[in-house]
Amino acid sequence: MKNLILSIAVLLTTTFTTFSQVNKAQSTSTIVIIHGAWSSASDWKHVTEDLLAAGNQVISINLPGHGSDNTTITGISLKLYIDEVKKTIGDKQNIVLVAHSFGGIVGSQVAEQIAPQIKKIIYIAAYVPKNGESLLSIAQTDAESHIGKSLIVDEKAGIATVRKEGVADVFMADAPTPVADYVSNTIKPEPLAPLATPVTLTDGKFGKINKVFVHSLNDHTIGYLLQQRMVKDAGIQRLYSLPSSHTPFVMFPHVLAQIIAVEAK
Repeated sequence: MKNLILSIAVLLTTTFTTFSQVNKAQSTSTIVIIHGAWSSASDWKHVTEDLLAAGNQVISINLPGHGSDNTTITGISLKLYIDEVKKTIGDKQNIVLVAHSFGGIVGSQVAEQIAPQIKKIIYIAAYVPKNGESLLSIAQTDAESHIGKSLIVDEKAGIATVRKEGVADVFMADAPTPVADYVSNTIKPEPLAPLATPVTLTDGKFGKINKVFVHSLNDHTIGYLLQQRMVKDAGIQRLYSLPSSHTPFVMFPHVLAQIIAVEAK
């Protein structure tokens, strides 16, 4: 089957108002947004607002230790993240997981464990792991990423930090200066253990779930070549492309909301 690659930023931006007015019908799916490392649910505020305005059911999760959650960083594990997402989902069915960056690791393992409840995974500039891989093991193969020169790993403290002067380039090179400065000044350390923990995935569960990928073409966190390789390895054939940095929810929130809404139908 031929890959479907849609570069639709301009088209969807200009048609957003019409989309919001026409698509008020309630979706039977529940959209669950899983943010990435060094991020939080609040970063998805504009996307979430658009999705809700268009009649979608949306849950944007704060992973433990992120945003308003004050879980002690030393007690955080990948399992804790996964359990939090599963707890939030509960017994809901027809779940559309929206996974950004490291959220792709979390979302993939969640999908494996509660596969019958998952309708689709929408990966947005995300890591798509294979069985036995972790974020760190995948990231080490990325020759295009800028994060290596700005990453500080403190194994003794169990944290990973991005140097303040590198934050804008790594995550949001296309963002307005005030936005980039704010993020650079407020970014918090990330627990190291979840980043190094491998996932356990099977063809019979995770492998059978419908998957979509949204490429970020100007990404300095996950290089485009790595994005393409992960997509190919996972057999993902429904693809979108946005001319964004690693954080399309900053520069293209309305476009991203429309992609998610269309795929959640």
